[in-house]
Amino acid sequence: MYSTYGLRKRARNNARARKKVQGKLKESKEWLKKNRNKDIHMIMDRFRRSLIGYYNYYCITDNTQNVSNFKDKIENLLFKWLNRRSQRKSFTWDKFRLFLDKYPLPSPRIKVNIYDLRKEISYIL
Repeated sequence: MYSTYGLRKRARNNARARKKVQGKLKESKEWLKKNRNKDIHMIMDRFRRSLIGYYNYYCITDNTQNVSNFKDKIENLLFKWLNRRSQRKSFTWDKFRLFLDKYPLPSPRIKVNIYDLRKEISYIL
């Protein structure tokens, strides 16, 4: 007989992961909303540090696509809220890309390769 326990558990874990990502995005949005008129150096430094911490926690072998999607969503939030600093539109996407070249956000890289860990502890398993 086939059991769906493992499938239900995986679906529940995926839902939790989505909630964590959505919560972090909501927190970032609220912070940007409140602080969009602050110095641009401070805003970009805060998001650079925030993304580095996020990568350190979530960048494992098979999760780089999800983390990359998170970075893209953060860039979209930055574009949206930095454009609301005045009545005029501050950025087009081309100008925003140039802005990101000047103040780059870190790219996700694998911090922990789980397959290498399995080789090291294979005698335990």
